[in-house]
Amino acid sequence: MNTGEKVILVTGATGQQGGAVAHELLGRGHKIRALTRKPEGPAARQLRKLGAEIVSGNLDDAASLEAAVAGVWAVFAIQNTWEAGVEGEEAQGKRIAEIARKAGVEHYVYTSVGSAQRKTGIPHFENKWRIEERVRALKFPSYTILRPVFFMENWLSPWFKPAIDAGKLMVGLQPTTVLQMIAVADIGKYGLAAFEKQAALNGREIDIAGDARTMPDTASILTRAAGRTIVFEKVPIEEVRKGSADFAIMLEWMDRVGYSADIAANAKQFGIAPTKLEDWAARQKWN
Repeated sequence: MNTGEKVILVTGATGQQGGAVAHELLGRGHKIRALTRKPEGPAARQLRKLGAEIVSGNLDDAASLEAAVAGVWAVFAIQNTWEAGVEGEEAQGKRIAEIARKAGVEHYVYTSVGSAQRKTGIPHFENKWRIEERVRALKFPSYTILRPVFFMENWLSPWFKPAIDAGKLMVGLQPTTVLQMIAVADIGKYGLAAFEKQAALNGREIDIAGDARTMPDTASILTRAAGRTIVFEKVPIEEVRKGSADFAIMLEWMDRVGYSADIAANAKQFGIAPTKLEDWAARQKWN
């Protein structure tokens, strides 16, 4: 594609993955249309300053999506299970793909989840696989599917950060389980590649990760980054299940099977240096 000549719609542009992709595209001079529910929010205002066209829209509102995709060359599509629910996310993912295809979008990039293709039995992985299946069935002129693993940014989320602040990395995983992780910034770089290398990546479905660590290793890395002791404490899986059966199923799968992104091969093929957990953690504010 020729930089700056064609418009790319980025959904979730004020969120983590969409925001990372939007910033990478804008940094390379691409024209983007950023879809957000909060067009006057601080993240949207920042994107507008960088040159993005901001449009108000909702993944549950077909009319707003039809307006958003009008005249665009390509779409970056992302949905959020934890906001929409498993069924809601699936409906959103299929809705925007169908609307984009009907509107004549030429290139479609969908962000799924690592190992979605492996029959994991995890509800919020299986629904993304069904969205993938719909994207393939729509027969876009070209498409790429990215499958990121567990986000390093999750350690900063309300799921884990309060306990980390109290000196504990509390996760329902076995201490020997190696968990693949990725920095959201790296997803942005792969998203950029999916558009700039559109022809070469047509039809590709790529699991992406940056590092792989056990929870005791992770606690040690966070200890060094925060400058205070953080110890791993395994949460009983039944306690996790009380909060979210879906999350518990995922952790049990991680213990038994786990992600399988080929970190070294991806780095060599795409020229994207994987962010290591230690480097990511050193850049965060832990206090």
